[in-house]
Amino acid sequence: MIEDGVRIPVPGQLYYRGIELNEIVEAHRQAGTFGFEEVAYLLLMGYLPSRGELDRFNEIMNRARKLPNGFTEDMIMKAASPNIMNMLARSVLALYTYDPAPEDTSIENVMLQSIQLIARMPSIMAAAYQVKKRVYDGRSMYLHNPNPEFSTAQNILRMLRSDKQFTEDEAHLLDLCLTLHSEHGGGNNSTFAVRVLTSSRTDTYSAISAGIGALKGPRHGGANFKVIEQLEYLKANVRNWDDDGEIRDYLRRVVRREAG
Repeated sequence: MIEDGVRIPVPGQLYYRGIELNEIVEAHRQAGTFGFEEVAYLLLMGYLPSRGELDRFNEIMNRARKLPNGFTEDMIMKAASPNIMNMLARSVLALYTYDPAPEDTSIENVMLQSIQLIARMPSIMAAAYQVKKRVYDGRSMYLHNPNPEFSTAQNILRMLRSDKQFTEDEAHLLDLCLTLHSEHGGGNNSTFAVRVLTSSRTDTYSAISAGIGALKGPRHGGANFKVIEQLEYLKANVRNWDDDGEIRDYLRRVVRREAG
């Protein structure tokens, strides 16, 4: 936060383009709507959209959610990967060949490519997960098309679930997670990688694929795997989840590196 030209730390607050995130989250909570798409527009364009602008943005997103014809079969099913991030990076790079103007780095075209990538990544992720289940885990896979009437969060749950079913609470919780994870600017590893590549004037797909590769690493986005690992340790070692004292004692042992 800047006051009279002086940078002042604001603990516990997150601003997107000068707007406190809680304001956006609370507005959508009261309205029962989904906020990720509005936040994506805000971060890309620099301002909150009008109703008409958001409708147009969602229209472009909805058209792009369905992957190009043959893409899932040729790029994902024929070359399964045990790592979803690896498949995401490869698939983003492959989208170059489906773009009629992949080398056009004008602001207008890069903005269109960016919106389309935001829309397509959940579809790629869901398909890659389903194929991984079948090839590497020996489980059944289910490939569902996205619903153009659904938000990003709703479509992710629809495409991941075998029966395409989810609750509104699940969808709103995932939407909140997506909104919070949209804060990825500044000098972090993946954003920096994208900036390094775009400084060479390379195409959007090459730059974003590099960013995903950086995000995959265990010292960046891959740290989520360590969080899951720690939760598994907790589940295995805490016997009574109603006993706050036992939970507290085990967490202290984790902090002291005596467990976990």
